[in-house]
Amino acid sequence: MPRRLLSLWFPRLGAERLLRQARTEAALHEVPFAVVEDIGNSQILSSVSARASEVGIYKGQPLRDAHAVSADLRTARRNRHAEAGFLEALLRWAGKFSPWVAGDGGDGLMLDVTGCTHLFGGEAALCARIVEETGDMGLTARIGLADSRGGAWALARFAGQGGGHARSGDDIDQEARATRSRAARRRHWERGGAAPSGRLAPAETGTIAPPGQTRGALSALPVAALRLEEETAAQLARLGLRRIGDLAGQPRAALARRFGKGLVLRLDQAFGAVPEPLSPAAPPQRYAVRMTLPEPIGLEEDVAAGLDRLLPRLSELLRARGQGARTLRLQAFRSDHTMQTLEVRLARASDDPERLRPLLAMKLNEIDAGFGIDMLRLEAVQVEPLSQRTPVGHIGAGAAVNARLAANTALDDLIGRIGARVGMEAITRRHPGDSHIPEKTETVLAAAWSEPAAAWAPPARPRPLLLWRPEPVQAPDVPRPPERLRWRGRDLHLTSAQGPERIAPEWWLDDPAWRSGQRDYWRVTCAEGDALWLFYAHGASMSSGWFCQGSFA
Repeated sequence: MPRRLLSLWFPRLGAERLLRQARTEAALHEVPFAVVEDIGNSQILSSVSARASEVGIYKGQPLRDAHAVSADLRTARRNRHAEAGFLEALLRWAGKFSPWVAGDGGDGLMLDVTGCTHLFGGEAALCARIVEETGDMGLTARIGLADSRGGAWALARFAGQGGGHARSGDDIDQEARATRSRAARRRHWERGGAAPSGRLAPAETGTIAPPGQTRGALSALPVAALRLEEETAAQLARLGLRRIGDLAGQPRAALARRFGKGLVLRLDQAFGAVPEPLSPAAPPQRYAVRMTLPEPIGLEEDVAAGLDRLLPRLSELLRARGQGARTLRLQAFRSDHTMQTLEVRLARASDDPERLRPLLAMKLNEIDAGFGIDMLRLEAVQVEPLSQRTPVGHIGAGAAVNARLAANTALDDLIGRIGARVGMEAITRRHPGDSHIPEKTETVLAAAWSEPAAAWAPPARPRPLLLWRPEPVQAPDVPRPPERLRWRGRDLHLTSAQGPERIAPEWWLDDPAWRSGQRDYWRVTCAEGDALWLFYAHGASMSSGWFCQGSFA
């Protein structure tokens, strides 16, 4: 049985999602409507309604130009999170037609319907039912069905269009040399003659390429249907290669040499010569609770009161599955269909509401209520398993309290509260490093994802309080400590010196800082009050000399 893939595309997803919510507002359906997105310093239309397309407004058009086309244009700001959530709901809905469903970009779905179409009366009947149900939901859907993923994607988005491409002044307005032999045959059926075998089998509800005929079904589509970059498609158009059929007869080596291997790969994927796997979306395991409000709220105290109701419910979900929240997300949905998100992270996963609430309460003042908040949603975005707990008596409970105090959760809470302000990555702790090189004796780890060092053995020799990259010192090139030296533009006089401590480089690593060979370190005291850490480099691939690397207290 050949593999059959169905591409379901929603060309007006963003606009129709909002129109579904405004069904009671009849005037909004009678005027042009578009969704606006801020890109740089300009406002661009990310999605338009069918009424807007009828008056000449299109996706990607600047907002100022769209207002010039239609003064009645109504707009709304884009909410990417809401669109992604709506597409995820459509993905779950599409599971009734196939158990193998995956997202296809931000506005489409891909279904593997191999062996499923007979349950709905055939491929055409399946497409008809999908279009009927999406129409009942107020959505515009276009369907492509073929033997390959690339072929189905191309048919859904480009079937019914000519092979045209946006032409520039230097385009070649004639058939390519390699396609002239087929030009007469194509012009024959374009004038009304019989179509050659493998031509599209269009249906009212979708474009279906019969099994084994994907190559012929795609030949009349523009080269942009191969999911090429705009620059590559424009270059092909300038050479007169505007249709996929024009590329199919070209020498593959010449195409790869001129346009790269990506063009040949996309061509093979569309024809099914190269497999393109389809990974179904796994059902997400969500830990989220929400609260819908009868009236919009706008005060910080009201949001905090709602948070007090959401946190215990979220904690119950986490405890039921032995999980602890590591990252929390609070979403405030406004009455104007926009949403603001707050995220906090914990230094240690927890399901205790008393530990979660202070972190969220610190950031509630960042919420802009706008015209009012009518829904709150709290989700544990990142969770980690917690150790199993068993019921105990009074003695065991007392021991658990003592163990909790010994675990020093106060430090974890402090890291979490500071991290909510400056970011978890900004809080670090030092751990001992496994190296005898002075600058490698310690490592820096993120405090939220590491434990304090259990033991840190002191070095055999004292180390300076401040350590920096070696700085050259002007002194005689001899391995004995000099009586006078010049460092950082100052003349210093040595009064005492302790050493030497010889340290050799790590021969198994090529460290550019240690190409000067082995070093003899000295702890010196100067008459001017400086206590420095000097070393004499004996020289290997670099010249020898004196350097200063640190300062004692």
